[in-house]
Amino acid sequence: MPTWDDVVALARELPEVEETTWFRTPALKVKGKGFARLRTEAEGGLVLMCQLDEKEALLASGDPAFFTTPHYDGYGAILVDLDRVTREQLTELVVEAWRRRAPVRLHRAFDEKTSV
Repeated sequence: MPTWDDVVALARELPEVEETTWFRTPALKVKGKGFARLRTEAEGGLVLMCQLDEKEALLASGDPAFFTTPHYDGYGAILVDLDRVTREQLTELVVEAWRRRAPVRLHRAFDEKTSV
């Protein structure tokens, strides 16, 4: 089962990721824009930025690793249960969340690095 430290380690592989806080909770940002946040609310979970259609697809899949709350209705963020998500799912979601917030020049740098 992945932990917040695993999320941070995954994100550190991406260009210009900063470990910081967002709404007074541990978070990850790229160029000052948040893309991941560890929730301390009652439901817990990890907030990851995503496209609304991706969020709908994840929720429709029925996978218990993904959920939302009314607070996030209509917002491009999925909640992830770290006790239930696989490392492969988490890796893909962290990279995609980073891409949603990172400038295009960082996408290119990352893509060049990983295509070698």
